[in-house]
Formats: sequence, structure tokens, C-alpha cells
Amino acid sequence: MYLSPLAAASLHALWGYLHPALDHIVRAPTNNPAKAPAIDVSYHIGVHTAVYNYFTAQSDPPGGPPHPAGLSAFPATFAAIQNDKGKASGADLYEQLDRYYADVAREILLGAPADDSTLVHYLVPCFNRYSAGAQSVSRLLNYLNRHYVKRAIDEDRGWLRLADVLDAVARTIREDDTREKVQKRLRDRRTEELQNPPDRVVPLTALAYRRFRIEVVDPLLSAPKLKVSKGGKKKRPPPTNTDKPPLPRGRLARAVKELLESKGGDEEERARLAGELAIALRTVGIKVDHPLRKKLDKYIPPGQR
Repeated sequence: MYLSPLAAASLHALWGYLHPALDHIVRAPTNNPAKAPAIDVSYHIGVHTAVYNYFTAQSDPPGGPPHPAGLSAFPATFAAIQNDKGKASGADLYEQLDRYYADVAREILLGAPADDSTLVHYLVPCFNRYSAGAQSVSRLLNYLNRHYVKRAIDEDRGWLRLADVLDAVARTIREDDTREKVQKRLRDRRTEELQNPPDRVVPLTALAYRRFRIEVVDPLLSAPKLKVSKGGKKKRPPPTNTDKPPLPRGRLARAVKELLESKGGDEEERARLAGELAIALRTVGIKVDHPLRKKLDKYIPPGQR
């Protein structure tokens, strides 16, 4: 695709240039969900160039950055300029990408089948396709990772803040702890941070996974709210069959139960789906002590645990 000099003139223009590439990488149909389709080499180079030009063009106002002393009488004006500069240095593009992933994830949820028996069969390839696209986009927009995400981490606005590191590692280190044990605590703490509201700046792949959890996994894990009677008491629906144990209330938990307890069919395929779903839940930040993760983690192949 031809790179217009105006592509870096504004976020609107830059996004208009990037959007077809993102749609092809993340949304385009493919026969291999584990691999995102590539874009043309010249387009790939054009995206890198456009993002670089946008950052460099917007990093400072014409004539160089304002000096605080010259704006000492107008602190609000100086703060506004600094805020705009920060936005133009990557936050605006980062937030736009977050909204893009939210839209894609919501489309996946809306496309989910109504039948619980096919939900896992739908969700696993959808996540694999989404994940492959997110990893490809992260490579495509690596400049955003290196120059915005890295700066946010340096400013203690990132995935793990200093207080988190102290809580997760420094206060729990023992003399006999190996390097691997310390690194595992850090990895576990990062995974927990995907559970938090999207207020922390994380690498672009983690940004995508966090949105998948918020927009797809969390709604499927949540139980429906109980109806409230006129007297203000919550009413539980009457059991349809008292001879059988009650079904899990979350839709994804019901789908997993049906998958694992179904009779006949390919048992190896059921185990594969369960293992891949377990990896997906782990990847998007579902905690290790969640009942569904406990149920599924044993299906993860030993080499991937």
C-alpha cells in the first residue's frame, strides 16, 4: 500500500493507514489459526515508517519543547502542553489499539454458539487465531512497544510497579531461593496483573490478552444473576432433575463439564481441547486457583506446564 506523507499527520490519518493491516492480521480468515496471515512487505515497511514518523513529528512542538521557566506564570498551560505531548508520544495510539482489541473480542463473544456442547470447540480456535494475530501486531508495532511501553515502565506506570515487585519478590526472598524461583514469582505476579482493570501500560500482546479476558472469558465465566422476588429475596430456579448434581452456573464451566463428560467421540480430541483451553485461560490471566483452571490444567501437555 502506498505510504502517504499525511499518514503521520494525525492519529486519525495514521489509524486509517494502519487499520487495513490490523484487520488482515487479526480478522482475516485463515486455514491455520495458529499463524496470522502476513501483509505485503512494502506495506509492513510503510507501517513501521508511518509510526516512526508520527512519533518523531509529534514528540515536540514547532521550535522545540517549551521551557518551564517561560510558563511559570501559566502552570495550567504548561501542564496541558506536557499532557498533549505525552498523548502524542504513544498513549493515543496505545489506547486506540486497546479499543480495537476490545471490538475484536466482543465480535468473538457475539459469534459464540448458543449450544454449550460446541462452545469450547468454537472458543479454542478463536483464541488461537486472536493470539497469533496479537503476536504479529506486536511485532508490526514494535516501535510502540519500545518507545511508549518501555517509557511507561521506566516511569513506574507499567505492568509491575515498584510496590508490586516489593510485595511479590523482595519481601519473600529467602537465602536458598534460586534464580528460577524468583523469576517464577515475577511471572506469576505479572499474570495476576492481567486480572486488574486496564489502567496499567503493558506490552502489546498482554494488552490483547487482557481485552480477551475482559470481553470474552469473564462474561463466559460469570454466573447469571438471580431473579429478585417482590419481597426483595433472590429466587433460585427450581432444579429440573433432583437425581443429578446441579450444573455449574457459569456458561464456560457448563461447556467444559459437557465436553469432559460426553460419551463416545474422540477422547484424544477432547483432551486436546481441554488442554488448549487451559493454556488460553492461563495466558489471559485467569488465576491458578480458579476452579475451572484447576479442572483443566491437568490436560496441559507436560512440556507446556
